[in-house]
Amino acid sequence: MTTLMMMNDFQQLLHAAGQQAEPQRLLFVFVRAELPESPTDDQRGRHDRREGGTLSPVLCVDKLPAEVPSFQALAAESTTTGIDWDLVFVAALDGRAGFAPNSDEAARPLKLMVNAIHDGQIGRFAAFDRGGEPVQFY
Repeated sequence: MTTLMMMNDFQQLLHAAGQQAEPQRLLFVFVRAELPESPTDDQRGRHDRREGGTLSPVLCVDKLPAEVPSFQALAAESTTTGIDWDLVFVAALDGRAGFAPNSDEAARPLKLMVNAIHDGQIGRFAAFDRGGEPVQFY
């Protein structure tokens, strides 16, 4: 899995994926920020200000870069699922011998991404809010 470090914008990420030596398949994990069980007052306040919460994966999808013309198109397509989300994490899966990975080959890396997010290991993924703005975690 290729790590996509912090990008200035989603279009830059798409461009970078297209410039790799091997064709890429993009991996997307959409998450919702939720209150943890038995939250403290501080946790509740931070969540209300959209500054914190437990990240819960709610939707996964893999796509070729050519299938994602823009962040707006990705976000619009996600609304057809009826699933609400707050952030999307993105990684890329390298192809081999000039061929991009297929969806079957992306299933395990997507599962590993979900597990990493559950474990709080999110630093190696690019992250964007619903407006397509990059998100940094401290």
